[in-house]
Amino acid sequence: MMPHTSLICFLASYLVAFALELSRFRTTSRWGRLLSLGFAGAGLLAQTWYLLNRGHEASLPPLLASTHDWMLVVAWLVMLVYLVMAVLNSRLNLGVFVYPLVLALIGVAYKLDQAPNTELYAAQARRSWGLLHASLLVFGVVAAAAGCLSALMYLLQHRRLKTSHAERQGLQMPSLPRLASANRWAFLLSFVLLTLGYASGLLLTFSAPAAGSTVELSEPIVVMSGLVWLVLAMALGWLLVQRGPAGRQVAWLTMVGLGGLLMAIFGLQLATGHLHRGGRTAAQVQSGPRGPESHRDNATETGVVR
Repeated sequence: MMPHTSLICFLASYLVAFALELSRFRTTSRWGRLLSLGFAGAGLLAQTWYLLNRGHEASLPPLLASTHDWMLVVAWLVMLVYLVMAVLNSRLNLGVFVYPLVLALIGVAYKLDQAPNTELYAAQARRSWGLLHASLLVFGVVAAAAGCLSALMYLLQHRRLKTSHAERQGLQMPSLPRLASANRWAFLLSFVLLTLGYASGLLLTFSAPAAGSTVELSEPIVVMSGLVWLVLAMALGWLLVQRGPAGRQVAWLTMVGLGGLLMAIFGLQLATGHLHRGGRTAAQVQSGPRGPESHRDNATETGVVR
């Protein structure tokens, strides 16, 4: 039996790391920087252990264990990328932008359905396709988040340089050319990964009746994601036909397009409690929505401490 860890453990670690990161506005102490990275690393380790525990009890990879776990994997990847970048370039103050996103993702995950998808992914072939589908969506969402953050930093940096404001102490961001390049690549990568993720999801949808799941193309998350994907496709077409569009235009386009996509995915998950009904069996759907009390009951049944 694997020892348990709590969601509160890594949430508290990230909160302390965020507070230490904010303290860089007042001081440039190297020890404060190292301490911030230490708490972030401890939080990432605790989050890793939490996800492994969840997957172990559901006998599924964390990406397939539940919608709750899927969202935490998104937060885990964002934090991992941030830590790598922070170690490679300690001068950049990216944590001010990353920590709020990670904390928001954990908050969304707390409200989502924790029911394990054991029946949905009982067949090995379906589990393999499901893992591919979930992985593509996760990396696509992470790329979208990176695009939104780089776009936000670009707009802030552009405004600061335009108004001739000196950089605040401790707040240092990449140059405009680097941010513009990161923004474009994140937009393109997110579109490609999400397109492949939606395509693999259609294959799962068509095979759903045989597995006894309740995936439907008329579900709000499917319809909304499809509409946002069309907007992203039109935005990508505009970028391709334009001759060197201004970085500020691309940044605003990224903020609106990818930001709308993230808000649609996370907002609908909060409203329904799950990514889509395919994550639940037909019996679970007929029993009605799962509220916070049922979440706690399920966590107690599986032995997971939050």
